[in-house]
Amino acid sequence: MAAAHETVEKNIGLMVILILIVVSVGGLVQIVPLFFMKSTTQPVEGLKPYTALQLEGRDVYIREGCYLCHSQMIRPFRAETERYGHYSVAGEFVYDHPFQWGSKRTGPDLARVGGRYSDAWHIAHLNNPRDVVPESIMPSYPWLADAKLDENGIQAKLNAMKFLGVPYTDDDIAKAPEAIKGKTELEAVVAYLQGLGTAVKQRR
Repeated sequence: MAAAHETVEKNIGLMVILILIVVSVGGLVQIVPLFFMKSTTQPVEGLKPYTALQLEGRDVYIREGCYLCHSQMIRPFRAETERYGHYSVAGEFVYDHPFQWGSKRTGPDLARVGGRYSDAWHIAHLNNPRDVVPESIMPSYPWLADAKLDENGIQAKLNAMKFLGVPYTDDDIAKAPEAIKGKTELEAVVAYLQGLGTAVKQRR
């Protein structure tokens, strides 16, 4: 046994191959079962696909880099659930492509922000965060109030999401341009934020 171990230690190529095998097997053992667990592949009760306006808001949220400072995952620890609410479950995010769990929290977690504040609060917060949270270091996003959404590409976005398994109907897709016509990016982001975590709140 000692001789075999010594052989591996002296042969870098063999060691690399054995490490790759061990890591691959370990990864498969952890990941493959998740594809067969309903709790990770089925939506939680009450979860609905994003509306056209919320989907546009999500794209603006990603474009502006909000996910770099705000996570959307509450860990199953007492300190987390006491501050933010019910811990995050995979079924909440089955319609997210990709999901926005993140890990960094320069700002608070947003997994349960939906309905916690009014639309007016979110608007003020995005225009100038220090108006509502004096100690905030978040930048302002005043241009969102002037930027109109482009309804020409929304049907393609919904069709792409439908291809990925989001249950949009043909009617949803047909009505999407009218649903966002004349809306601003600010309104879209607020709509997106107001939807976060509301399905799990309904379950509690």
